[in-house]
Amino acid sequence: MPHFNPVERIEGPADAGVLIVCDHASNALPAEYGSLGLSPEAFARHIAYDIGAAGVTRRLAQLLNAPAVMSCFSRLLIDPNRGGDDPTLVMRISDGAMIPGNARIDAAEVEKRRENYWRPYRDAAIAEIERMTASGVVPCIVSVHSFTPVWKGAPRPWHVALLWDCDPRLAKPLIAGLQGERDLIVGDNEPYDGALAGDTMWELGTSRGLPHVLVELRQDLIADASGQEQWAQRLARELKPVLADPAVHRVEMHPTRT
Repeated sequence: MPHFNPVERIEGPADAGVLIVCDHASNALPAEYGSLGLSPEAFARHIAYDIGAAGVTRRLAQLLNAPAVMSCFSRLLIDPNRGGDDPTLVMRISDGAMIPGNARIDAAEVEKRRENYWRPYRDAAIAEIERMTASGVVPCIVSVHSFTPVWKGAPRPWHVALLWDCDPRLAKPLIAGLQGERDLIVGDNEPYDGALAGDTMWELGTSRGLPHVLVELRQDLIADASGQEQWAQRLARELKPVLADPAVHRVEMHPTRT
């Protein structure tokens, strides 16, 4: 059986000042899990991965000359953006879709997936943070996600949203900058809340006092290469002046909302 690598790393200088992560970059599954009993169509849906997020991440890393860490497995297998003991770590039902391969898994199988896929992804991001910190420049963490344009029949008006918990150093200037472009509806902790104990931003950013933000892009805007390029350019344009501020690159512990 061919080896399945759970992590993709994009090389970048240790003193880049920013690390980009993409938790839901891929809809792939290791061969031993087959299709988890799902149809091929399920893997084209948001339940399997964040549509468009990988393309934006790769291009943003190029534009910022920054390293990136991306998952190579579907969130249907195990969710890299959930805490290790979160009850939704392995979903049995996702947006109305039953996942047969997850329906009857026991604690041993959850632990196997956690150790083989979830933990290597988290460890790769932590190792990159440690490499970057050793350069003398405190890195900012930017996580790229995407969200569906419609949820439970209700259209979502936001083009982009910034999620954060207690550290506003990246989120607030990015929100202001994107709002200043005037053609955008920008969400502040919408359609999701950035305060989630144990998630990737909590482990990489909040718990270490590192500046961080989770960027949510509406999937219809980044479904193709043109949209991914446009949004990577836009994010890079807004991020560069924020990242150029030396005051951002400090370790600061903030009380959480979680």
